[in-house]
Amino acid sequence: MHLGNLRTALFNWLLARRHEGGGFVLRIEDTDRERSSVAAETALIEELRWLGLDWDEGPQCSAAGGPWRQSERAGLYAELYPRLEQAGRAYPCFCGDRELQLQRKAQLAARQPPRYPGTCSRLTGAEIRARIDRGERPTLRFRIPEGRVVHYRDLVRGEQRIATGELGDFIIRRADGSAAFFFCNAVDDALMGITHVLRGEDHLANTPRQLLLLEALALSAPQYGHLPLIVGVDGAPLAKRHGSRSVAALRDAGYLPEALLNYLSRLGHAYGDIGLQGLAGLASAFEVRRIGRAPARFDVEQLNHWQQQAVACAPVAMLGSWLDGSAVPLEERARWVEVLRCNAYFPSEFRDWAERIYGSLPAPAEHEREILIAAGAKFFETATQLIDEEGALSLQRLREATGTRSRALYLPLRLALTGKQHGPELAQLLSLTSPQRLRERLQRAADLAR
Repeated sequence: MHLGNLRTALFNWLLARRHEGGGFVLRIEDTDRERSSVAAETALIEELRWLGLDWDEGPQCSAAGGPWRQSERAGLYAELYPRLEQAGRAYPCFCGDRELQLQRKAQLAARQPPRYPGTCSRLTGAEIRARIDRGERPTLRFRIPEGRVVHYRDLVRGEQRIATGELGDFIIRRADGSAAFFFCNAVDDALMGITHVLRGEDHLANTPRQLLLLEALALSAPQYGHLPLIVGVDGAPLAKRHGSRSVAALRDAGYLPEALLNYLSRLGHAYGDIGLQGLAGLASAFEVRRIGRAPARFDVEQLNHWQQQAVACAPVAMLGSWLDGSAVPLEERARWVEVLRCNAYFPSEFRDWAERIYGSLPAPAEHEREILIAAGAKFFETATQLIDEEGALSLQRLREATGTRSRALYLPLRLALTGKQHGPELAQLLSLTSPQRLRERLQRAADLAR
């Protein structure tokens, strides 16, 4: 599951929870056998549960209804195809992939919109039977009515009017007998009593076709709303080069659910300045009318901002688990969390600081050694002498003894003790460092500064 998928699921969840009695339905659309697997379904369900997006109807749910996997609903679909054929609203199509590609290429060359030209729509019953008898396996196409305008109100984009002349007859059953997406997606919405659907604007062209299909079957259609696409900073569709990663990859990197949810809920939806919210807070302020129509730009810095906010509010025990496998004793982890959480926001950063405090420091780069040399060996020797009997180093006493302050005091000292020029508050870091290690590192810095 990627960020676009997750945002779509989140917006639907928020819409359902925004209204009393609303229900969120999870349907597994797995009729594309090449792209569907048990592993993919399991991962999707685990990620939704990790994010807290529970569902009222769907797999692993005790609610009545279903089946919730489209691959298990073939019998329901099979009952509807004859109704369309008998009403003259669907017909067998024997056009193969190569023939369709050539037709599409010719239309594009003629600067015509690519759509099915109705090659098989005029076949007689005898011609159809003869081709089937010869072993040909047709698809089943829905016949678009001529001379009509499909009119509906999109929840996000407002009034929509599409002439049926712009739509081509489309496949509702594949040659292998399985239901095509256009068909089962629309039919399941109706049969499951879905009232509202928020989905990406890449589905916008599907909507008039599906409305006509449901009309032909005398089934109720939901209200559709089409969300703006997520794009990178260059305006192109979001991709890995923009810093986008799958939900699983973000989870593995240490992003918290609260960070992802707070960021994505604002990606294309205006909340105002309400700060970090739990799911209940996000749902209470969610309004479809606040969803914009312009593409939503993904900004990893904004995502990291919400990660910082989430880490600041996260339980100590949870953040303490980021130190698993480090040298930090269990009884010290609560203190470590409070020191690090204002400057470290991912498990890798927590473990890096643990290594810097308990492990060995890398050799300083040339520009870092220059900082140590500028401070002078005397500076670090004085700091060593000021470590008291309890192992504490008073920055105030060091300032008075050396006559240094501000950057000239903190920068070389931080570099000597941690190997980094930036990080958590220095006084707090000193409290985490043993007296022996303080002396060892100060002596090392003095030797390098000579």
